[in-house]
Amino acid sequence: MKIMIRRSPDAGLSIYVPKKDLEEPIVESEYETLWGGWIKVANGWVLDLPEMPSGTRLPITINAKKRGENGDDP
Repeated sequence: MKIMIRRSPDAGLSIYVPKKDLEEPIVESEYETLWGGWIKVANGWVLDLPEMPSGTRLPITINAKKRGENGDDP
C-alpha cells in the first residue's frame, strides 16, 4: 500500500495512508533508521518498509506491505 512517512514536531514520525485518509503515529520500529524493517503504528498495524539509504529525507511516499493478516506479526 502507498503510504507517506513524515516527521511532525508534536507527533514525531507518522504515516499517512491516502486511500483510507488515515494518519497514525509510528510507535515502534525494528530499526532506528526505519528502512528495511517493520514499523508499528498506533492503530496496531505492522508494516514492512523497503530498503532505503539511512539518510533518506522525509516526507517520502513509499510502498509498504501490511503484516498481521497471516499471523506474521513481529
